[in-house]
This record gives sequence, C-alpha cells and structure tokens, in this order.
Amino acid sequence: MPDITTVWDIGLMLGDWQLDGPALLAGNDLQTAVLISLFTDRVALPSDITPDGDRRGWWGDDARYPIGSRLWLLGRVKGPLDVPQRAQDYAAEALQWMIDDGVVASFDITAQWINPDRLDLTVTANRADGSRVAMNFPQVWTG
Repeated sequence: MPDITTVWDIGLMLGDWQLDGPALLAGNDLQTAVLISLFTDRVALPSDITPDGDRRGWWGDDARYPIGSRLWLLGRVKGPLDVPQRAQDYAAEALQWMIDDGVVASFDITAQWINPDRLDLTVTANRADGSRVAMNFPQVWTG
C-alpha cells in the first residue's frame, strides 16, 4: 500500500497533503520520502552554530536514526560563497538513509545560485534498475 503523498507548496515553502476524493492522495512514495528528509528539521550537531541557540529537531528525530536535514541552518546565513556546498552536503546527509536502505542506488544533488538572493536545489534519485527521478526545489535559500 502506498504512503500518503506529500506535495510541496512552493509559495508557502511547505509540504502538505491533498485529497483524492474523500481520501488522502497516495503514491509518489520516493518524492514524499525526499521531501520529509530534506524539509523537516534535523537536530543541529553540538558543533553547529545556530541562529538563536536553538538546536531544533522534531519528535521523530532519533539520535541513532536522525530524520530530516540541517538545511534550516542556512536560514539566516547572509549568502557566503559556501552556501551551495553546504546545501548539497546537508541534502546528501539527509538522504543517505535511502541509499543505506537500498531505496535508491545514489543521488545526484546540485545547489545552484539563481540570483544573489536565491538558491535552488535539484535532487535526482538514481534507482538500481537504472531509472531516474528528478525533483526540483526552488528557493531552498533566500537572502
């Protein structure tokens, strides 16, 4: 049975569920797993500098099996040159569990400046059967 589909709302910058008649829309499990992995707040490492001292995280984040990403740490960064690399690193860290569990063979992750105030993220999941699923996430960072 497929999972409930999480759909990304670009304007609101959040994931949401949609109805399919009287039930919740199901399917798109890979995209839903990627969205949850990237856009839930993983607890910050003790060495991370946080904007307000809050290490965040959420109730589903477990120290042994962390869920989510540290992309939120880029929220107040003022656009240093390393933001794209940090975004790629945080995304790779968040998605690694899917490689470890054999859900996908690998990911290609690209963070790209669109203009000086906007960074977009592209994630391509490479499945073991050779198929690829590309997902684009605009405005992962805005300055």
